[in-house]
Order: sequence, then structure tokens, then C-alpha cells
Amino acid sequence: MAEAEIIAVGSELLTADKIDTNSLWLTAELNGIGIEVVRKIIVGDERTRLSDSVRAAAGRSAIVIVTGGLGPTEDDVTRDAVAAALGRQLIFSEQVSEAIRERFRSFGRKMAEVNKRQAFVIEGAEVLANPRGTAPGQWLDTGTAVIALLPGPPRELMPLFTEKCIPRLRAKFASRVIRTRFFRATGIGEADLDQAIAPVYTRYRNLATTILASHGDLQIHLRAQSDTEAEADRLLDEVGGQILPLLGDKVYSRNGDPLEAVIGAVLRERGQTLTVAESCTGGLLAARITSIPGSSDYFRGGFVTYANETKTSLLGVPADLIAEHTAVSDPAARAMAEGAKRCTRADYALSITGYAGPDGGTAENPVGTVFLGLATPAATDARRLRLPGDRERIRTFTVQYALDMLRHALGI
Repeated sequence: MAEAEIIAVGSELLTADKIDTNSLWLTAELNGIGIEVVRKIIVGDERTRLSDSVRAAAGRSAIVIVTGGLGPTEDDVTRDAVAAALGRQLIFSEQVSEAIRERFRSFGRKMAEVNKRQAFVIEGAEVLANPRGTAPGQWLDTGTAVIALLPGPPRELMPLFTEKCIPRLRAKFASRVIRTRFFRATGIGEADLDQAIAPVYTRYRNLATTILASHGDLQIHLRAQSDTEAEADRLLDEVGGQILPLLGDKVYSRNGDPLEAVIGAVLRERGQTLTVAESCTGGLLAARITSIPGSSDYFRGGFVTYANETKTSLLGVPADLIAEHTAVSDPAARAMAEGAKRCTRADYALSITGYAGPDGGTAENPVGTVFLGLATPAATDARRLRLPGDRERIRTFTVQYALDMLRHALGI
């Protein structure tokens, strides 16, 4: 199978507030024609570093996609750097220059002299006309690798790659199919999950398995490579059929949907509703639930009751209960859930109360102690958690565990 590398050019992509989204889109497009992306890097606007990166990528992989740095200014160094990497000359193209000049005329403007820089073509390259911008792409076949230079703006890059590069890649490289299957699990550690399923997936050479863990949520990505979609799907079915029984009810999604989406779909299907009452998570649980479009079909609303007095006035938690057991306790979590359910007439109510830190806690219930409450149409239950980590970790894991508690109550 052909392998590709993507090099995104631009010093702005190395700042904290700019994300390289082009490489994500390109990866999906390349995978769609059976080409595996094995490396992505970002290089600033510096000729030597970029030249070294292109030379190394072309020596390793059959396909190199370079995005950005094709503008008319001094910091647009891609053409120079790629030419240097290949030991080739840059040749001025009067035809390209005239095409750029004509584009400016169509807007009633005169082309600046600096735009002529965009008319330099690497020796031996094929020009990829770009009707949506002034920077044409370039396509080079070195014999051992193909290198595509593409403009950085997505509105120019995407159609240029689809219309000009995809057909060339299909013609040069034997087409293979890459299919992906996504499972999601919770309530199990990453190491325990991998220990359970590794004996299965490691037996297959044409299968790539990735496990991603984030705040108690685990994603299992299975990627199969075959000559046809049917063969790839059969392989995924075979492997998935062995993995799922090993994980049992830890798996909550078989299509990659997050936990809040899976729960919301069941509530909507059953015509049931949900409300929440939060203390230490300060609305994070409600935010997760309402991140799903259409959640108003089943989500009644929520309460953020930080102060004890608010728990009493809004949720009806008895003041003497708090005085006897404290607000961070099993009885308080139950009373919060029942109060939220009663106030909104929801079918289910989740509650959270705890010590997220860094201060607070008691000898019996130190920082990291959280109580979850769940009121259902049949009963009310509570669960005590003892979570390590900083404030953010405790709060994020708490929300995941609360949703998982509801998932089990729904029988998902």
C-alpha cells in the first residue's frame, strides 16, 4: 500500500491559536482512495528546515503533500525549498504569470510586481491550475516519489486536490480500500482494555488498532486494508465479533457516538426526560448533555446549586439533612436528585456533589470524594467516588461516571 506524508508550511501554524485543519481533510481523502498517511509535520517559513523535511519525506514515502507557502511574499518559501530539496531549478513561466495577471484583471485590479513570484515553477513540475486563487499548485514525479504543492487556503486546496491530485494518485497507485470501525467503552482502564483485546487484534497483519483514552472514555479504532470494501468489512466484522464479547457491557457505542449521544438517543426513543443537579461540577454535566443537537427533546434543564442554602431553596434538600450528613454525602446526593426530578417532573435525575479541590474535604471525605445521585421512575440510588488528580481531572471524570451510571440504569 502506498504511504503518504503531509507537510504543512507556515509559522502561524506553530502558534497557540492556529490549527492545521488541512491535514485532517487530506488524510480522509487519501484514506478514501486506499493511501495510508504515516506522518504529518508542521514546518515554519524557513527554507532550510523545509527543504530538509521535504528531502527526508521523499526518501521515505511514495507521496508527499506540501500545503501552504505558495503566496507572493518573502515568507512564502515552499517553491524555493522544494526545488532545493530536489536539486532542481526554478523556472519562470510567462504562461502562469499571464494567468495570474488575468485573474487580477477580472477583479478590476492590476497585478502587483511581487505576484510574479507565484509564476516560478520547479523544473520538471506540472502546473496545477488554480481558478480560485493566484497560487497554482505543482505536481512532481521524481521516479521514487510524487510531490504535490498545494495552496494553504482550504477553499483553494480542497477543490484543487479533489480535481487534480486524486485522479493522478488513482492512476499511479494501485487502489486499496481502508475501512474503519469505531467502538467506545467506559468503566475500564486503558491498560486493562488493551490486555483484554490485544490477543485478538495482534493476530491480524492487515489491521491497525488504535486505543485512545480521555477522561474515563476509551475509543477503539480498527482500520482494515483490503482490495475491496466487502473484504475490509468482513475483516472488521470478524475482529469486532471477537473483541466485543471480551469487553461486555463496558462498550456503549459501536459507531463512535459519545456517551451523551447514546443516552440521548435512548431517552428520545423512549419518550423519557432527564434533569440534573450539580454542585462541584458547576454545569459541566449539563454542558455535555446539551452538546448534542436536539437535546431539548429529552433534557428538561439543570440546577447548579453550589451553596447549601441553594440546595435547600431550589431542590428542597432539608437543612437538617445537610447539617447531619454534610452536603457531600450519600443522603445529600439522593435528596438533590429527588428534588431535581420533582421540580422538573423528569423521568430521570442525576446529581453531583463533592470536593473537587484544591481545598476542602474532610478526614473521612478528602478532596476527590464525589457522590453521585440518580433518581429513576422506580428508585433512587447513590454512588461514592474517590478520584485522584487535580480539580479539572476530578470534575471531568465525575461527569463521565455520572453519565455511565445513567447508562446502566437505562440498560444500555
